[in-house]
Amino acid sequence: MLLLPRMSSNLARLLLLLLFAFSICDAVALPGPISDRHRSAALELFAPQHGSFASLEESYEALRIFEILAVREKPDVRATTCPKVLENLVSSTPLKDLFYALKVNGILKCKVNGDIFKDIASRLKATVKDAKTLVDLYYSIGSLLLIKDQASDVDVLLADADGTFHSIKALSQSDGKWRYTDKPESSTYAAGLALEALAGVITLASSEIDQSRVNLVKNDILKLFDSIEKYDDGTFYFDEKLVGGHEHQGSISTTSSVVRGVFAFAAVTSGKINLPGDKILGLAKFFLGIGIPGDAKDLFNQIESLALLESNRISIPLILSLPASVYSLSNKDKLKVRVNTVLGSAAPPLTVKLVRAFSTVAKDSAVIQNKDLKYDQNSGHHVLDVLPDEVDVGIYVFVFEMVLHDADGEKVYATGGQIHVPIYVTGIVKVSNAEIAVLDNDLGSIETQKTLDLAGNDIVSLSANHLQKFRFSFQLTTPRGHAFKPHQAFLKLKHETKYEHIFVVGNAGKKFEIVLDFLGLVEKFYYLSGRYDIELTVGDAVMENSFLRPLGHLELDLPEAPTSKAPRLPPLAVDPYTRYGPKAEITHLFRTPEKRPPTQLSLIFLSLTLLPLIGFLVGLLRLGVNLRNFPSSAAPATYAILFHLGIAAVLVLYVLFWLKLDLFTTLKTTALLGVFLLFVGHRILSHLATTSAKLKSA
Repeated sequence: MLLLPRMSSNLARLLLLLLFAFSICDAVALPGPISDRHRSAALELFAPQHGSFASLEESYEALRIFEILAVREKPDVRATTCPKVLENLVSSTPLKDLFYALKVNGILKCKVNGDIFKDIASRLKATVKDAKTLVDLYYSIGSLLLIKDQASDVDVLLADADGTFHSIKALSQSDGKWRYTDKPESSTYAAGLALEALAGVITLASSEIDQSRVNLVKNDILKLFDSIEKYDDGTFYFDEKLVGGHEHQGSISTTSSVVRGVFAFAAVTSGKINLPGDKILGLAKFFLGIGIPGDAKDLFNQIESLALLESNRISIPLILSLPASVYSLSNKDKLKVRVNTVLGSAAPPLTVKLVRAFSTVAKDSAVIQNKDLKYDQNSGHHVLDVLPDEVDVGIYVFVFEMVLHDADGEKVYATGGQIHVPIYVTGIVKVSNAEIAVLDNDLGSIETQKTLDLAGNDIVSLSANHLQKFRFSFQLTTPRGHAFKPHQAFLKLKHETKYEHIFVVGNAGKKFEIVLDFLGLVEKFYYLSGRYDIELTVGDAVMENSFLRPLGHLELDLPEAPTSKAPRLPPLAVDPYTRYGPKAEITHLFRTPEKRPPTQLSLIFLSLTLLPLIGFLVGLLRLGVNLRNFPSSAAPATYAILFHLGIAAVLVLYVLFWLKLDLFTTLKTTALLGVFLLFVGHRILSHLATTSAKLKSA
């Protein structure tokens, strides 16, 4: 028996909620194909501002995603985007801008004069010939390919395709990665760019590329896939280490770059690249498993990569998904499985076989073996109508396998072999034979015993003293008649002073029983006599009727606490939710305003403060102030004017201080004006001193 004292009144509920949440989270269903949620995310992330996108790159990514996902209510940006396309095609823009201008034009079909394409093609050919970096070659060759598709009459073929192919291949490394320049740092992301560029060179070659060089690149691809990263669930992806001088790429953009490059190269070469089907399927799992990215660039990379995986010459992955991973015996749910391509297209004719199913607590004992699921043409699901009697409530692992009807289909599609899927089988657990009793401590005889219907609302009232025992028992039976052991079974006794004690109820087979010997618990109960409310909590993730219910109360008579060794009552646990409740009202007492003098007296005092200013003006008149000594030269006159303006500014600052400014603002402004007056005053006084000295010497 385990005693858990001083626990919060909401602990049992919290434990049930946490248990259910964590358990269901463990049974995450396999990622399904693209859905309408991706279309909604695309419209949200690629929303034009003022009728257009920020750049042509963003415009292409938005238009391409809308095209792949067949978004119907897409924004119309043709009127604002085509002028930008024409502007970039006509002017000498950077290669990247030209590349995306051509990509956008390939979708929007803007009206472009054929001579413009010819001029661009000639410039791009010269760039390919003189290019020193992989990025320049990638954008130049990619742009020539786009011109080839948009203006078939323009000559875009490369005269020295072998030399260009060799220049790109020279940047490759022994591990399948590529370098951006002749510097030693290699990159997985750059490998994708290089493979795309090589595919473009093969397409633009005026004569066939040497097959031995093509085979070397195929070998580089196999080496690149040897370094692919892997998760335990069969997900494969590429990751990028920081490459000096280039922007760091995350796993999504790096994997997407490799997918684009490999499939582009495979599309233009003869023969097949012998990549394992499980790695192609693992790449599909990676892009589907990330859900819906919150970044527009990541969403574009995800959708475009899945579109390439949907149709390629290497291997097309088939995705097995389940509408639900929780099945109820009470509702007689049918096990349903769907097989699609990554974009949700129908799979070729195949059979889904349930190879075996086993409980997570008895992995060596299969409850289902070698069952073929029936295909429902109306719903497109493969269905197992009835779960066999061997399947009871619990957590299972179902092992599926896809068998293609056409034997040659294995060369086209990747099924991934055996697929392990966690399944929760739930049901209503029968609660019966509940008994609650008070026993004599010495003889063990029953003094009081009552039966309870835990499915109903029975409440009991008991009394006991410290020389007696408390016994509570009940049975749990699964829908198949087997013993059931829930994850949580707690009995709570809560004193009227809010002190509570929680006990774990143990079991032997179907029967759960707990016996409390009050004589040994008097110190744990802090010698508190009085009324104890009894509450039972039984819960499990696969138990549909988990419950938390009161059983009644117990009047407990405990001895008085000894004065010397009595345990001190601990502080009551504070409910954390109380911190969010209403706070006590705070009443402020404001100081009574001081008594002010009469208005007439204040005005008289104001008049007295103006007397010094009047005396100053009168003194100026009596002294005969004039401007005869005002400098006539440009620079001294400027300093004199600035000096007088500074004095005036100080006087204005005094007035503002009186009306609205605070002391600190006034002091800071005065300091700045003081520095200014010190500078210009020193200049004008120096000029006057020099002039006076010259007059005296004359």
